[in-house]
Amino acid sequence: MSSRTKRSLDPPATPLSTVSTESILESISDGVFTVDERWRITSFNRAAEAITGISREDALGRLCSEVFRASMCERDCALRHTLDTGNAVVNKAAFIVDAQGRRIPVSVSTALLRNREGRFAGGAETFRDLTLIEEMRSKIQERFQAGELFSRSAAMRRVLELLPRIADSESTVLIQGETGTGKELVARTIHDLSSRRAGPFVAVNCGALPDTLLESELFGYKAGAFTGATRDKPGRFAMAEGGTLFLDEIGEVSPALQVRLLRVLQERTYEPLGSTRSQTSHARIITASNKDLAEMVAAGSFRRDLFYRIHVMKVELPPLRNRREDIPLLVDHLLSKFNAAQGKHVAGVSADVLDLFLAHDFPGNVRELQNVIEHAFVLCSEGLIQLAHLPREMVPTAIRGSGLRKISEVIQASEARAILDALQRNDWNRLAASRELGMHKSTLFRKVKLLGLELPEQDGRRRGGRSGKGVAG
Repeated sequence: MSSRTKRSLDPPATPLSTVSTESILESISDGVFTVDERWRITSFNRAAEAITGISREDALGRLCSEVFRASMCERDCALRHTLDTGNAVVNKAAFIVDAQGRRIPVSVSTALLRNREGRFAGGAETFRDLTLIEEMRSKIQERFQAGELFSRSAAMRRVLELLPRIADSESTVLIQGETGTGKELVARTIHDLSSRRAGPFVAVNCGALPDTLLESELFGYKAGAFTGATRDKPGRFAMAEGGTLFLDEIGEVSPALQVRLLRVLQERTYEPLGSTRSQTSHARIITASNKDLAEMVAAGSFRRDLFYRIHVMKVELPPLRNRREDIPLLVDHLLSKFNAAQGKHVAGVSADVLDLFLAHDFPGNVRELQNVIEHAFVLCSEGLIQLAHLPREMVPTAIRGSGLRKISEVIQASEARAILDALQRNDWNRLAASRELGMHKSTLFRKVKLLGLELPEQDGRRRGGRSGKGVAG
């Protein structure tokens, strides 16, 4: 039989116009339902049954709010908006509660329904199950987050990966970093991730109190220990019992008080001022300093034995200028925080403001960025934060200090400086520098060429650099 004869015997293809709407709706993976003018469900496809866990028989004829229990039903119903205004809604994020009471993230779109005469006949709503997407997003988020800390920079990712393991131990921790890098937030994260999370977290700034007052704050005192001590007062060690005691700026503690701290760490006992009996401490100790304690030990201003006692685990926090890729994340986080606290609706920052933030060195680190955003919130109630909303001294400082006219040029100069610094730290090993900067080697080569950087012939292949010894660049 020839192919021509065979084709002539095949049944004729069904014209698309004759395919029923129901069969089309049944074939798609998105949930679809329609309602009439009284909000009664008139159709409910197979995917809608699967996503909601409600059968078509149970759904038909019921009010859509009884079946499609969504977060937007009460105040911001997408379908009501469409029926009231005639405007479609596309891919609006929401969640529904299925028949088993599970919360399912969905994306919702709506449209008007009209009959053959063109008159209004109800509305249609499609919804897509985003559970798998949200699960993937959550897994990705876990890679860049530990507790309230989050980052996409290579330097901070190493810190985030380390924190859960530190939290699982009972070892003393030393957190080092510049002022404003978030040392107390790291300490709180370690506490929150640990088995002590139900216990208290007590923080003491050792640099804010004179020595005699700091001693009574830490160890407490008994009534009559000194003039004015009319009753017993528990110290911070007692208050942190069963939890975590965070000693910030421990480098400011005097040599005499360092001796007492060493005894508590070694023997787990201390005496309140005026007491003749020792008390036992079961608090975990986390310390922090913005000074290089190793240098202080070498200079003789910090006890070597105390340094080794608090230096069991060390966390080094990079300054914000070394993780600029986190600035957009931090800005979004701070915007959400201040919008919630102040009841405002600031949508974001303008491109010029973000460019300026990326170019600024932020000597005050995350704390400085937070203060800048808070200042802008005083002047901006809604819309985008503009350059005019920033502290007056910030804009000219960033641009004038570079000797350049455009903010984009400031960013390029800053990026060039960061790349050169990373290459120098790694003996010009391109691969090691790209790893430190958190980018692919080809991306580093492209940026070097784009920025017109001149690199020496030495490339660190023999010495290998600090991060990639023996690895060719």
